[in-house]
Amino acid sequence: MLTLQYLREQTAEAKTRINKKNPKHVETIDLVLKLDEEGRKAKALMEANQAEANAIAKKIGELMKSGDKAGAETLKAQTAQLKEAGKTLEESYKQLEVQLNEALVTIPNLPHTSVPLGQTPEENENIYEHGTIPTLPADAVPHWDLIKKYDLIDFELGAKITGAGFPVYKGKGARLQRAMISFFLDEAIKAGYQEIMPPLLINADSGFGTGQLPDKEGQMYHATVDDLYLIPTAEVPITNLYRDVIVKEEDLPIKNVGYTPCFRREAGAWGAHVRGLNRLHQFDKVEIVQIAHPDKSYEILEEMVKHVQGLLEKLELPYRILRLCGGDMSFSSALTYDFETYSAAQGRWLEVSSTSNFENFQSNRMKCRFKNKEGKNQLVHTLNGSALALPRILATMLENNQTADGIRIPKALVPYCGFEVI
Repeated sequence: MLTLQYLREQTAEAKTRINKKNPKHVETIDLVLKLDEEGRKAKALMEANQAEANAIAKKIGELMKSGDKAGAETLKAQTAQLKEAGKTLEESYKQLEVQLNEALVTIPNLPHTSVPLGQTPEENENIYEHGTIPTLPADAVPHWDLIKKYDLIDFELGAKITGAGFPVYKGKGARLQRAMISFFLDEAIKAGYQEIMPPLLINADSGFGTGQLPDKEGQMYHATVDDLYLIPTAEVPITNLYRDVIVKEEDLPIKNVGYTPCFRREAGAWGAHVRGLNRLHQFDKVEIVQIAHPDKSYEILEEMVKHVQGLLEKLELPYRILRLCGGDMSFSSALTYDFETYSAAQGRWLEVSSTSNFENFQSNRMKCRFKNKEGKNQLVHTLNGSALALPRILATMLENNQTADGIRIPKALVPYCGFEVI
């Protein structure tokens, strides 16, 4: 959530930046500032009314002491009128506060100055490519055929148990999943991240804290009886560990990593482009999260990007990095780098990670702060990244490594899964 102070003091800059993400919110900023001004005026009138009532109450006391009961009764009538007026003013102020907050929470985070203009994925900026796209044999097939051939995943069983988009991993498919999870966690721990095993259900306050609510209700599974939500990513519970917390400046940055299943309703059409592992309702992911000093957050973002690059290179996968344009960024992000691996059998790039800096957008919603050197509370910056999401990594790995003798396993995973070839 943007701070009112920033919107008041840097209105022109805020409008210029929000225009990159969603031009309609320029008007929302105007509405917020209008409601803020009206609210401050209403508060001033309310306080003036209360001050006058207090002054009259003091005068009544003085008149009663002097024996002027008639004068005191006259002033009491005025006090009654002020109380009624005060109730009206207070109600008006409360309504303005509600309207202000309702408008403020709908404004997305402001894009960083480096974010390119654009509203569609085609306008994202390709900033780096690594690796050689493999040349596959003529009889190469996409991962959904490989999965059937080697009996690694059963989508039909998943659909029987739950529904479409809930796969059942079997045999070497399950072992490969477990191997990747352990590998990603170990790499993060070696990089200084503390492992967290968070709950898989969150309350509405947690969803609000990281910006999923009120923006993404339709994308999350909602357990209505208990008013809890299945997590869309480990980012949400891990970042919310620090909701309503004042952390120590010397403890920054705080680095956490967690593996969780992730649950997304993923509204939209299903077709060839989302076949197999390309889009799922339940999938596994290892997430890295940092709570950072505002002066260091963009340096830390680059460090996180390098961490994800290292994972992909150890998995021997060709990849590229995109800087997302304003219109393709998430509600809460100020700057996002997407990583895509090239799926040779499908002939297309598949997104496998998003690594983002949210600046103080989430921390303002969560009230996560630190005491600076002047002793004042200051909002931290929050960052997170997929390191990594498993389904499309597995899809690319299976497709790119298929040979006449089976599917070759990257060397980095062999100690974890116990086999070199499927």
